[in-house]
Amino acid sequence: MTCVTCVNPLAGRVAPTHRKRNRNMDIEVTFPGGKQVDATVGAFTMRTDQPTELGGEGVAIAPFEMFLASLATCAGIYALGFCQARKLPTEGLKLTQHHEIDPETKLPTTISLTLQLPDGFPEMYRGAIVRAVEGCKVKRVVLAPPRFEVVALAPRVATAT
Repeated sequence: MTCVTCVNPLAGRVAPTHRKRNRNMDIEVTFPGGKQVDATVGAFTMRTDQPTELGGEGVAIAPFEMFLASLATCAGIYALGFCQARKLPTEGLKLTQHHEIDPETKLPTTISLTLQLPDGFPEMYRGAIVRAVEGCKVKRVVLAPPRFEVVALAPRVATAT
């Protein structure tokens, strides 16, 4: 059976760089100091920090900004995959994500994605690339949110040897 996350939904085939992924993915979070929080997924570690005005050192992206960036990069890979599957030009292809923020909750009320299509992009594909970008998996998770659970385990007690 093919892992659905590794199938290129735009080309309908398994990506040639298919890496078998654990469907029950664990992300390990560590706290290196200050307001920094790191997340390790497989061989990759993403570093986050709070801005200086919130007590951090501002040396890395803030966690919420990383979340928003994951939406933009997900949409971006769908746009790129659409073009690559059809051998369409990508030089000059650009995606911009804009957020309308509620001043009270500080949460986005509207997220807009704008694609700047490259010179020579065929008009007949304009609607299709928009539909492809709308299929972004991160967006689909936001629209159909999973159930969240938080569990606090008791501290580990050292055993005498």
